[in-house]
Amino acid sequence: MLATTRFDRHPRARLLDGPTPIQRLRRVEAALGECLHGVRLYVKRDDLTGLGGGGSKLRKLEFLFGDVLAQGADTVIATGPRQSNSARLAAAAAARLGLGCELGLRPLGPADSAAYARSGNVLLDELFGATLHELSDAQAAHPFVQSRLVALEAQGRRGALLPPAANSGIGALGYAECALEIADQEHAMGLRFDRVVVPNGSGGTQAGLVAGFALLGRRGVVRGVSVLEPAGKAHAQTLAVSRECHALLEGEGAIEEEDIVVDDAWLGPGYGRLTGPAVGALRFLARHEGLLLDPVYSAKAFAALLDSVRRGALTPGRAVLFVMTGGASALPAYADELRAQP
Repeated sequence: MLATTRFDRHPRARLLDGPTPIQRLRRVEAALGECLHGVRLYVKRDDLTGLGGGGSKLRKLEFLFGDVLAQGADTVIATGPRQSNSARLAAAAAARLGLGCELGLRPLGPADSAAYARSGNVLLDELFGATLHELSDAQAAHPFVQSRLVALEAQGRRGALLPPAANSGIGALGYAECALEIADQEHAMGLRFDRVVVPNGSGGTQAGLVAGFALLGRRGVVRGVSVLEPAGKAHAQTLAVSRECHALLEGEGAIEEEDIVVDDAWLGPGYGRLTGPAVGALRFLARHEGLLLDPVYSAKAFAALLDSVRRGALTPGRAVLFVMTGGASALPAYADELRAQP
């Protein structure tokens, strides 16, 4: 009850329908065979959050949109790469709540394919009724936001900026609460996860989970796989957001540097760029469980988990949870590259 009260202190717009399921990956376990050494693999299906095609950002947007509504804003503004899952779910949430939504979307690189520029999440953004603006690069985001805030005010409207990738201490509250949800599911299933593996982009998902497990007195459980930044930068920004989130929840003690563990070995050529191991992991899970990883986040994180299993790096006989953060709607944007990978 105490932990629930801590979350209820913060404004919230209800966007989720309830807890997402945890499923055992039995066919993956069978395919991996003896190298598992009795390790049991589970997946937290946060791709099944429902609204807008599902995905992890929706947990964060519940609290961020709660703050938007508390400000009295009628329009949200968000920026990101063209295939941003955060932007897509912001557009869907705005539609659900009757708010305007303006998205400033930038190319991933100088030569985006036609599929990347127009399909996948971009198509869904349009279907949700968002107003799309083309940005030249990341540096164009700030002047775009400022100009739109001024223009909206001149029209008698009030805009509110969502943080990039929905990443802030307030947004991380959604995954702090998810840690408590996982703990409840552990109790119902009669097990306890030795490790929780999650992609780390801007760091908010891992930050929230770390803060939430800290409320439960469990540290060192969460392991992040960076898909955006080198390990040092990913660690620093995740630590900062986790501490901010923990403070908002008035958690006891402090989030320490060693509570944040981030592996950047699977980053490859950079954010949004496919790697052979990521494509292999994506195909492996699709062909053994019928589950779709996304090409940017969860495919790289699942590749890291598979490698840990094959190297015997996990504690024998323990249970491991992979947080599947969604984003499969971006797959069509990578169709040519996926087909080109052996």
